[in-house]
Amino acid sequence: MNLIKFTSKGIYCIPGKFYLDPWRPVDLAIITHGHGDHARWGMKKYLCHHFTKPILKIRIGEDINCQSLGYNEPITINGVKVSFHPAGHIVGSSQIRMEYKGYVTVFTGDYKVQDDGISTPFELVKCNEFITESTFGLPIYNWLSPKRYSNQMTDWVSLNKSQEKTSVFIGYSLGKAQRILKSVEGAGKIYVHSSIGKLNEAIESCGIKLPEYEVLDFHDDVKKVKGEIVIVPPALSDSNMIRKIPNRANAFCSGWMQVRGSRRWKSADAGFAISDHADWNGLINTIKATGAEKVHVTHGQIAVFTKYLNEIGINAFEVKTHFGDEEESSTEPIKTEKE
Repeated sequence: MNLIKFTSKGIYCIPGKFYLDPWRPVDLAIITHGHGDHARWGMKKYLCHHFTKPILKIRIGEDINCQSLGYNEPITINGVKVSFHPAGHIVGSSQIRMEYKGYVTVFTGDYKVQDDGISTPFELVKCNEFITESTFGLPIYNWLSPKRYSNQMTDWVSLNKSQEKTSVFIGYSLGKAQRILKSVEGAGKIYVHSSIGKLNEAIESCGIKLPEYEVLDFHDDVKKVKGEIVIVPPALSDSNMIRKIPNRANAFCSGWMQVRGSRRWKSADAGFAISDHADWNGLINTIKATGAEKVHVTHGQIAVFTKYLNEIGINAFEVKTHFGDEEESSTEPIKTEKE
């Protein structure tokens, strides 16, 4: 059965007449999560999880036409039964399950199988057809447990404190920043950039409790952060703002930090391979467990990962999409000092 097709606007559900994370304006867009490569401006109507709705309103616009659902709360659209299931990627991230005449297709968006203590943990959904990302679809990517990363990061903060240094963590404002917050909770006072603070407020409006933090106004005297913890987005990593922080040590937080040849490694004092995506084993084990007869591989290591799946007997196909990798993005809209 052809339940979906890949078009110039995005992934289209044929009988349902809706799109999944489309990259061009459409009438109805069902959104997996709030990152900019999956949730774009210009749709007539959005459908997402309850936790994603306030994020979309901050990032796209308060006046968008947006309906939201909880996890495992099915809705029928033109005869297609649609439901959201936890993807574990970031707060509100969802796999989209579509069922039509007994045939089930699942679109993951981005996902991870580790429980980060903030996002709703990943839920395995059995299906006939599975659309998976492959951001870290190479055997070299194998994540440590969240607890081990937390220990590494708090140890680094302690070392910096002993040297009267400020620990500056650099990570994407939505998802990564909250992971960092959770990982270094209790290691010192935590300050965040305003872009992170706004998203924290949206997340907290859903009843999700985050560790204590203070929004840092870079126009004020930032000497008060000496010896403490500061979290900023990648766009500030080489800015005049971050240079205001006295005696700082910088750490990039991204799955790419597992590869020491990362282009950012040289400009940082430390790197922590914290990712909001599934690693190699997470991808393989999930795909096998779904029982899908057909697997579509989207953004990431598409060619290599698809080839491997076919070699182990899984019917897999390459799919080119407009989804990217927010972990490596340094183009978040950040206000400058003059604004």
